[in-house]
Amino acid sequence: MNIALFLLQDSTAVADSLALSLQEDQISFFDLMVEGGILMIPILVLFLISIYVIVERWSALSRSHTDTSRFLGSIEGMLKSGKQADAVAYCDDFDKPLARIIKAGIKRLGRPIRDIEDAIDNAGKKEIFFLEKKMNWLATIAGVAPLIGFTGTVTGMIEAFMDIQSLQGNVNPSALAGGIWEALITTAAGLIVGLIAFGFYNFLLGKINRTIFELENASADFIDLLQSPAPKKQA
Repeated sequence: MNIALFLLQDSTAVADSLALSLQEDQISFFDLMVEGGILMIPILVLFLISIYVIVERWSALSRSHTDTSRFLGSIEGMLKSGKQADAVAYCDDFDKPLARIIKAGIKRLGRPIRDIEDAIDNAGKKEIFFLEKKMNWLATIAGVAPLIGFTGTVTGMIEAFMDIQSLQGNVNPSALAGGIWEALITTAAGLIVGLIAFGFYNFLLGKINRTIFELENASADFIDLLQSPAPKKQA
C-alpha cells in the first residue's frame, strides 16, 4: 500500500514537473516573430496582402456570376419588341461583366455584324482584365515569400556558425540548437505563406477561367441571336 502511494505521488510530481516545463516552453506568435528576426516583417506583410487579394478576388468573382440563360432571354424579348433603350437600361441595372459586354453590342445595333462583334470582343477583353486584376500579386507572393524565408535561415545559420568560430568550438549544444531552430522560423513562415498564396492562386485562376468561358459562350449566343431570322408574322 505504501509502495503504491509512493509511486502515485512520484508520478504526480513528474506530471506536474512536465506540465510546468511545457508551460515554460510555450511560445506565443509575437515571440516567434521576434525570434525569427527582421525578415519576419516582410513575410507578415506578404501574408496580409495575400489574404486581402484572396478575399477581394473571391468576392468579385462571386458577384460576377450570372444566370446566362435568364439574362439573354430577357434581352432577346426586349430586342424583338424593339425596346433597345430598355435593353441598355436593363444591362446598366444588372451591372455585371456579361451585362457590360452585351451592352456594348446592343449600342452597335444597326451597324454591320462585324462591328458588333468587334465591340463585344473589346468589351470582353476589358472585363477579362478586371477579372484577372491583382492575380499577379498572388503569383509573386507565392514565389517571393519562400525565398525571403530561405534568406532569413541562411543569414541565421551564418550568425550561428560565426558564434561557434568566435567561441573556438566551445559552445553549448543546446544553445547551438536554439540558434538553428530560430533561423528555421523564417523558412517555415515563408513556406506557409507561399503555399497559401500558390494554392489560392490556382483555385481563383480556375474560377476566372470558368467565368471567361461562360462569357465567351454567352457572347457567341448573343451574336447568334442577332443573326437569327425574325419570326414570320402569321396572316
